[in-house]
Amino acid sequence: QVQLVESGGGLVQPGGSLSLSCAASRFRLDYYGIGWFRQAPGKEREGVSCITMVGTTVYADSVKGRFTISRDNAKNTVYLQMNGLQPEDTAVYYCASGNVAWKTCLAPGRYDYWGQGTQVTVSL
Repeated sequence: QVQLVESGGGLVQPGGSLSLSCAASRFRLDYYGIGWFRQAPGKEREGVSCITMVGTTVYADSVKGRFTISRDNAKNTVYLQMNGLQPEDTAVYYCASGNVAWKTCLAPGRYDYWGQGTQVTVSL
């Protein structure tokens, strides 16, 4: 069974940083597009960043210049480095895999498998 496991969430003060990891089992992450999504209470799930099979990266406007997505094929892991975190970044963060193109890779409906999520809280 395909499995994605996120880790690295936590509590951080405004302006701080966190690095999220998305590890896969039973399939190779570099064979698929991987997206990071977040969902805050009462809000819809939104795309944050994604990396396609060929390595094209896409970012939501709200995180451009602050977040960086990367992939380590040897570790079969995708990372989301988050800098300059703000309270509005507070959400549960999910990674997902699917056959996606860069133009649509921020759309949650394009993905087939999802992790369980990791909480990120930005607060004083």
